[in-house]
Amino acid sequence: MHAQGPEPHLPGDHTRAARHARPGRIAASNPVEEEPKTLMDASALQLIILPAGIIAVLFAIYLARDVLSRDTGTKEMEAVAGTIFEGAVAFIRRQYTTIALLALVAAVVIGVVIAIVETADVADVPELAGAPIGIRTAIAFLVGAACSMASGIIGMYISVKANVRTASAARRSLVEAVQVAMRGGAVSGFLVVALSLIGVYGIFAAFGGLTPETVHQAPFLIVGFGFGASFVALFAQLGGGIYTKAADVGSDLVGKIEAGIPEDDPRNAAVIADLVGDNVGDCAGRGADLFESTAAENIGAMILGVGVYAIALASGWPNPQAWIFFPLVVRAFGLLSTIVAIFFIRGREDENPMNMLNRGYWVTTILSAAALFLITNVMMQTNGNAPSGLPVWLYFFAAGVVGLATSVAFVYITQYYTAGTFRPVREIAEASRTGPATNIISGMAVGFETTFVTAITIGIALFASHWLGSQAGFVNANGRDVGGIFGTAVATMGMLMTTAYILAMDTFGPITDNAGGIAEFSRAEAGAREITDRLDAVGNTTKALTKGYAIASASLAAFLLFSAYIDKVNLIQTNRGGELITSVNLADVSVFIAALMGAMLVYFFSSLAIRAVGTTAQAIIVEVRRQFREMPGIMDYSQRPDYARVVDITTRAALREMILPGVVAVATPIIVGLLLGAEAVAGMLMVGTIAGVLLATVLNNGGGAWDNAKKYIEAGNLKDDTGVVLGKKTLAHAAAVVGDTVGDPFKDTAGPSLHVLVKLLATITLVLAPLFIR
Repeated sequence: MHAQGPEPHLPGDHTRAARHARPGRIAASNPVEEEPKTLMDASALQLIILPAGIIAVLFAIYLARDVLSRDTGTKEMEAVAGTIFEGAVAFIRRQYTTIALLALVAAVVIGVVIAIVETADVADVPELAGAPIGIRTAIAFLVGAACSMASGIIGMYISVKANVRTASAARRSLVEAVQVAMRGGAVSGFLVVALSLIGVYGIFAAFGGLTPETVHQAPFLIVGFGFGASFVALFAQLGGGIYTKAADVGSDLVGKIEAGIPEDDPRNAAVIADLVGDNVGDCAGRGADLFESTAAENIGAMILGVGVYAIALASGWPNPQAWIFFPLVVRAFGLLSTIVAIFFIRGREDENPMNMLNRGYWVTTILSAAALFLITNVMMQTNGNAPSGLPVWLYFFAAGVVGLATSVAFVYITQYYTAGTFRPVREIAEASRTGPATNIISGMAVGFETTFVTAITIGIALFASHWLGSQAGFVNANGRDVGGIFGTAVATMGMLMTTAYILAMDTFGPITDNAGGIAEFSRAEAGAREITDRLDAVGNTTKALTKGYAIASASLAAFLLFSAYIDKVNLIQTNRGGELITSVNLADVSVFIAALMGAMLVYFFSSLAIRAVGTTAQAIIVEVRRQFREMPGIMDYSQRPDYARVVDITTRAALREMILPGVVAVATPIIVGLLLGAEAVAGMLMVGTIAGVLLATVLNNGGGAWDNAKKYIEAGNLKDDTGVVLGKKTLAHAAAVVGDTVGDPFKDTAGPSLHVLVKLLATITLVLAPLFIR
C-alpha cells in the first residue's frame, strides 16, 4: 500500500533540489520501526569507491609493465612501430592543443553565462547564485575536459606500444598474441573507467557531496563535468575519425585496386598514415567517447537519485544518501569484476579468438550480476516492502540485471551482423560477385535491417526497467512516480558495469590491426601474418560491438539525462512559481519545430563528418598517385615512399575539418533553446536522440559488415559456382574493397561521433537549462 509520508525539513531545504523532491506518498507496506538488518552498512559499502578506482589504476600499471616487458620483434618491426608512434604522438599533440584552446574558451563563456543567468531565484543553491555557481560550473567543465583528454591520450599511447609486441607474439603463438593485445587494450579500459570514476567522485566530493547537509545539492553542481567530457569527446572522435578513415580510404583505393599491392604494403605511401589513424581514431577517440559516456550517465543517475533521497530522508530509511552514491558504487564493483575476468582470457591455438574474448566477457557479466545483488541489497533498504510485499531492493536488482542483459544482447547482436560466420556478412560477400553496386546495395540493406532488433531491444530494456522501478511505489509530493525513472537509471548503471572490459575489447581491434600492418610492412613470416589476419577480423567485430554497446548505453543514458533535464527545468519553475513540464506536447508548434531540428541535426552532422573524410581522402589519393607516378622505384623497393608527406596532409585536413561539425553540434541546441524555450528543447532531445540512435546503428553495423565481407573474401571463403576461390585480385574482391571504403566513414567517423552527439545534446541543455526558461 501507499502510506502518507511526513513533510520534513530537509537539510538545505531552501534549495530547489530539496523543495522539488520533497516526498508525498512512499512505498511502506508492513512498516516497521527498527532498521532492517543487512550484511553490512551501506555507508561502509560507499567506502569502496575510491579504493576501487586506485586498485584499477594499479592493475592497469601491472598490465602495462607486463605488455612492455614482451619481445618487440625484429629490427624491421621496431622501425615501423617507431614511425607509427611518432606520427600518432605528433597528431595527438596538435589535435589536443586545438581542443584544449576550444575548451578554455567554452569554459569562460559557460562560466560567464551561468553567472549572469543563474540568479538567486533560479539557482540550484541560492547562496551560490551568480559568480560562485558560474565559477564552479566552469571549473567542473575544465576538469571533465581535462580528464576526457587524458583518457584519449592514454588509449592511444598504450595501443602504439602494444602493437609491435602483438606482432612479435604472433610469430610464436595465437594465444599469446591474443593475450598481449587484450592486456594492452585492458590498460586503456581500466585507466579510462577508473579516471572517470575518480574524476566524478572527486568533483562530487569537492562540491559538497560528502557533507550530509549538501549531498543532495552536489549532483546539480557537477553537471559541467559531463558537459566538458562530452565537448572534448566530440572533437576527439571527429578529428581522429576523419584522420583514420581518410587515410584508410586513400590507402585501400590506390594500393589495393589501382596498384594491386596487399594491404599495409610498405610501397604504399599512405600506409603509415593508415596505421597511425587506427590509434588516434579507434583508441584515442573511443577512449574519450566511453569516458564521457560513463561520466555523464553517472551524473544523470545521481541527479535522479536525489528524488529518492528526499523520500528516504522523510521516511527514516537507513542511509538515505546511499541512493545518490549508488551509481558510483556500482561502477566501482564493475571495475573489480573486470580485473578478475582478465585472467580468464586463455584458450587453444586452434580456437576462435572471439571465443577467448567472450569467455572473459561472461566472467565480467556474471561477477557484475553477483555484485549488483549485494549492492542493491545493502544500499536500497527501506523500512518496509514494496506494495507487492516483495523487498524494494529486489525490483532494482532486477532492473540492473536488465541493463546487464541489454549489454549481452548488443554484444551478440553486433557479432551476428558484423562477423563473417553469420548470414549478413556472407550475404554482402556474395553480392560482391556481381560488382560494387550490388555490394553497396546489400550493405545498406544490412545496415537498415539492424535498426529493427536495436529498437526492439532498447524498447524492451526501457519498458522492463521502468516497470520494475515503478513497482517500488516511490511517488513524490507532486504525484510523480520517482521509482520508474530511477529503475532506468539502475539499468543504465548495470549496463556500464562491463565498460572496462568492453573498452579493452575495442582497443584490441586497432592493436591487432596495427600488428597486422607491422607484420606485412616488415615482411614477417607467413605464419605471423596469418595469425594477425585472424586477429584483425576478430578486431573488426570487437570494434563494432563496442559501437553497438556505446549506442545502446547512449539510448538508456539519453532517456536518463532527458529526465534529469526535465527535473532541472521543473526545479527552476517551482522556485519561480512557473508551470511545470509534466509532458512534452509534440502538437505544440514550437516543440514540433524543435523536434524537427533535432532530427535534422543528426543527418546534417553526419553529412559534414562523412564529407570531411571524402575531401581528405581525395587529397591523399592524389598524393599517393603522384608518388607512384614520379617515383617508379617504389614498386621494386629501390625508392622509399614519402610517408611523412601523407601524414602531414592527413593531420592538417583532419584538424581543419573537425571544427565545423563540432561547432554545429554545440550551437544548434543553444539556438533552439533561446528561440523556442525549454519545452521545445525537451522535444529536440527526444527526437534527436531517437534519430541519432537509429542512424548510428545503420552506420556502425553497415560499415562493420562491409569491412568483414572484404576480409571474408580475402580469407578465401568466397567461391564461384564451380568451387574456384574468389580471393584477392579478383573483381569480387575489388567490389568488396569499394564497399569497405564506403563503410569506413560510416563506422569510424560519423557513427561513433553520433554516440557523443546524443549525449552532448543532453549535457549541454542540462547545464544551460536556466537560459531556456521564459
